[in-house]
Amino acid sequence: MQNVNKDTLVHMVVDKTELAKKDVEAVLGCVIDCVTAELGKGNKVTLTGFGTFKVSNRAAREGINPQTKAKIMIPAMTVPKFTAGKTLKEAVR
Repeated sequence: MQNVNKDTLVHMVVDKTELAKKDVEAVLGCVIDCVTAELGKGNKVTLTGFGTFKVSNRAAREGINPQTKAKIMIPAMTVPKFTAGKTLKEAVR
């Protein structure tokens, strides 16, 4: 199994589209920035067939420090979540 990072993804898009690497990097960076900004506002971003990015609220809970085994309180927080779309799920199966 191979890990595909942002640079590898850029090269894959360049190979498929024959666009300039600089342009692909700019577009990918812009997409990531836009998704991040919308999630920061509490909005959800749906890419039909691929999936949905959304914000979820996680309640405060009690945890355990693995080093000391002491009980600690983990504060409530807002976290990003991704739900895969039907087309992506089928492609992975």
